[in-house]
Amino acid sequence: MSLDNIEALEVRVRKLVDLVVELRHDKASLEEELQVARERMVKHDELTQGWEDERTNIRSRIEKVLGELEFLDNTSNHQEG
Repeated sequence: MSLDNIEALEVRVRKLVDLVVELRHDKASLEEELQVARERMVKHDELTQGWEDERTNIRSRIEKVLGELEFLDNTSNHQEG
């Protein structure tokens, strides 16, 4: 193997090593971004569940009030008749 071939091989190996280092760095960055995104998703899901619970509670209270109003309306209609 000639010296030129060895030098060319050495250059290619250095490029591969640099590429592996870069890919590892990119992987670490992506894993960190993924973790942050997962944490945000969990918080979002918790918030959404809280809103859904609140919505259900409000809906129940409104239905109760509407039922009471309907009862009062029916009671007043029977008294007038």
